[in-house]
Amino acid sequence: MKSNNSIWNFFASVKLAIFTLSFIALSSIIGTIIPQGESHAFYVKNYGSKMAQFFQVLDIPDMYYSWWFVGLLGLLSANLIICSFDRFPSVWKIIKTDNLSIKPGRLEKMNQRSSWEGIKSDIEKINFADILQKAGWKPESKKIDKGELFFSQKAAWSRTGVYIVHTSIIVIFIGGIIGHFLGFKGSVMIPETKSSSKIYSFDNSSPIELGFEIRCDSFAIEYYDNGMPKDYKSSLTVLENGKAVLQKDIEVNSPLTYRGITFYQSSYEGYQDFIVTIKDTESGESKGFVVPFQKQSVWEEKEIRFGIINAEAMGQRVVRAKLWVKAGDSPAAIEWLEDGKGVAIKSDDNSYSITAKQMYATGLQVAKDPGVWLVYIGCGLMLLGLYIAFFMSHKRIWLSVQTDGDETSVLLAGSANKNKVGFATQFSALEDQVGKILESHGA
Repeated sequence: MKSNNSIWNFFASVKLAIFTLSFIALSSIIGTIIPQGESHAFYVKNYGSKMAQFFQVLDIPDMYYSWWFVGLLGLLSANLIICSFDRFPSVWKIIKTDNLSIKPGRLEKMNQRSSWEGIKSDIEKINFADILQKAGWKPESKKIDKGELFFSQKAAWSRTGVYIVHTSIIVIFIGGIIGHFLGFKGSVMIPETKSSSKIYSFDNSSPIELGFEIRCDSFAIEYYDNGMPKDYKSSLTVLENGKAVLQKDIEVNSPLTYRGITFYQSSYEGYQDFIVTIKDTESGESKGFVVPFQKQSVWEEKEIRFGIINAEAMGQRVVRAKLWVKAGDSPAAIEWLEDGKGVAIKSDDNSYSITAKQMYATGLQVAKDPGVWLVYIGCGLMLLGLYIAFFMSHKRIWLSVQTDGDETSVLLAGSANKNKVGFATQFSALEDQVGKILESHGA
């Protein structure tokens, strides 16, 4: 669709698309080279005060959300939409056109064509529709002056590939906008046995209410022989109105998702406190306690006093803890326990199983992105559109059979909008088949 409107033509131009894509690519390189989200002092120290001030004017520290970068994306979106509206009607016309109404002169001018003239055999015995069908073409036909015209095409809709790509980019942009304005990213540090109903934004550390609570039931960490962390995971429980509704153990690559909010295992912090769990081996009753280092705690119902009086550590990691425990009137017992291991303690009238482990807080990265599915759909559409645009083509063939007196002429012609070399090979194979059939009937 051509227009005399200069503004419309500007937004529909390919030059505008090249300009915006080039500047977006250049800006992305700048955003990769210059660290994002740092303080003003960081840029002053590394780039100088004048350059830092220039960065602030152009929002370089937060470039991907700056007014000019968003403007570039908006300009590209407008260009894609108007370009599609401008060009798609003509493409749709080609897809839906009545190819049986083509003028014979056009067939004779096609690059891929072959003709057989002066055929005097009984041409009516040849089923040309069947020939095309067996060759992989599904023909339709039309009676024309002095004969019949056959037509078949493949992948007419492949002409829409570029417009599927255009649509995919717009869908991705919409998904990103929805995620930016309706989603959030933040983090939270939750000690074992504790819960939190809020996280803290990455942007300004402001609290964000979740609408439910997330509790860290336990945290476990494995180490290499040299003391380096090997793997760690958290056991999390989602609480609604104080009741557990979901429980999952998460690791670095295995997050928990609830109400569209995803919790990723990202870090941890070791405390000087300990978690001591005491179990009555006869009744099966057990209870956990958060025990400050070198301070006494009491399980009053069982008349048990206990505490961690010493510990061996490797950096921030406790390797062994020295447990002091006194049950009732029984003499106090002192045991060294490996972190997370247990020991059996006997009193005058009962026995207990006691475990002690260093207390940790799990560090969680939290994200909500309601537009992520649109982004995924857009990426899928883009792959589909690129495949159609680059690897498929609209192929068309015509077969004209015309009889004048006792002589018949056959014309085979075809065209493809892409991969013309591949189409030439297919056309040549069809040409050989038609020629052999004609020859077998004495043509």
